[in-house]
Amino acid sequence: MANVAMAPAEGQILVDIEDMSMLKDIKKAISMVKGVGKITIPRRKRMSAYERSLRDLDEGRVYEAKDVDDLFKQCLG
Repeated sequence: MANVAMAPAEGQILVDIEDMSMLKDIKKAISMVKGVGKITIPRRKRMSAYERSLRDLDEGRVYEAKDVDDLFKQCLG
């Protein structure tokens, strides 16, 4: 008797979308393909204020002021 390997019951395809405005149309097109069961779109994890501040530090979006008056001059021009 021969051993037969069964194909997985379901598989996944990962699609990278550059233009998010097309997401609805792409989802509709994929759902029309025979054999597609469900389409899930993972949500992006929201960053905490702390994580956003660390990103600002890494990307150089940090400003220094010697005192409050200097800060207001920088902010207001």
